Amino acid sequence: MSDLRFYMDENVPTAVAEQLVRHGIDAVSVKNLAAFGDSDSNHLRRATEMGRMLCTYDADFIRIAAQELNHSGIAFAQQYQTNVGSWVKALRALHARMTAEEAVGQVVFLSLK
Repeated sequence: MSDLRFYMDENVPTAVAEQLVRHGIDAVSVKNLAAFGDSDSNHLRRATEMGRMLCTYDADFIRIAAQELNHSGIAFAQQYQTNVGSWVKALRALHARMTAEEAVGQVVFLSLK
């Protein structure tokens, strides 16, 4: 069983990935990868190739996931509900309860408060 690893799209603050790394969780942001401005499909493809769950506010990923069942998982939250701390808390909890293998093909709706 592999640990869950995360890929923050350009809508999620870079600080979320930085905080997760400080807690010993493998996380990257689009900024780290110099992929800012890339298409949603390319972000999901890259995250999948890297074996990472994509984290986003962008509802377009839910539509893309319905068409492409082969992905490493998507963590989705409503933008108006969240801040850096709530993302970090929710993703740490998700990391503790789900493996990378369990996340494949899943869309996890996060309640961030």
